[in-house]
Amino acid sequence: MRSSTPVEQRLDESARRFLATAPANGAKAKLTEFVVFGLKQGWACIFGAALLAVLMAARLWYPDSAALARNDFLTLAAVVIQVLMVAFKLETLKELRVIVLFHLVGTCMELFKTDVGSWSYEAEGVLRIGAVPLFSGFMYAAVGSYMVRVYRLFDLRFANYPRRWITAIVAAAIYVNFFSHHYIWDLRWVLLAAVVVVFGRCVMHFRVFRRSFRMPLVVSFLLVALFIWIAENIATWSGAWLYPSQVAGWHPVGLEKLVAWFLLMIISVVLVAWVYKPAPPDEKSGRRREVPPPSATLPVGTGEGQSS
Repeated sequence: MRSSTPVEQRLDESARRFLATAPANGAKAKLTEFVVFGLKQGWACIFGAALLAVLMAARLWYPDSAALARNDFLTLAAVVIQVLMVAFKLETLKELRVIVLFHLVGTCMELFKTDVGSWSYEAEGVLRIGAVPLFSGFMYAAVGSYMVRVYRLFDLRFANYPRRWITAIVAAAIYVNFFSHHYIWDLRWVLLAAVVVVFGRCVMHFRVFRRSFRMPLVVSFLLVALFIWIAENIATWSGAWLYPSQVAGWHPVGLEKLVAWFLLMIISVVLVAWVYKPAPPDEKSGRRREVPPPSATLPVGTGEGQSS
């Protein structure tokens, strides 16, 4: 059983008392599952949503004449968000270690990509490494925060999950290609095919409220990549960073970036999988299990005995 934070346990108990009388079948039951799914996704995105809100607010209202550079303000705001996440027990210390790893991996990529001109930041502020303001690493940390939280909140289980050493090789190749394609052949389409081969048979099982559902893991990669692409459009509109084609005037990020984000999802999943070993679905897969009575304590995201 994957434990929730104390705050999530209290929220879960309150939610279960509120939903205890919800119908178990029919249209209202499906609507309840859909609403709970959306709320859990929103809760999993809380780090990224807070950071995106700060980026938008800084674009709209941060004064140009402020003594503190906007990029430095964004870095300090990101630090505050992260501290609050831990202080209010919205993230565990174990999850924080994973998020820091995302931060480091992302910052290394940022240093290289800005140097070769893939994208750029405003040249302001002192909280930076070279041309990279330190808040940029927190954007990768936001992806890491989502990954570890959604893994727990939906009690993710995996049928036919590939051997982790194989996924590690694929993820390493993807990461290297982000750098090497500037000098040799771009292997992203080969790597994309490798992802389909390695993960193609894997099915993700996730619990929402009363029921668990299934989805091909590759499809979940694509859906998450799509939402990151939407967030990227908001971030570039806010001026957090710009691609060369956006310097003369902002326009939506091209759909080809979906491939890059899709491949980045593989790196993200592999990093999380080394901390939370992917567990197989319940042996009773395919059978529905009713939610326990509201008097029982079952933290959000746990699923002992939960069927799919």
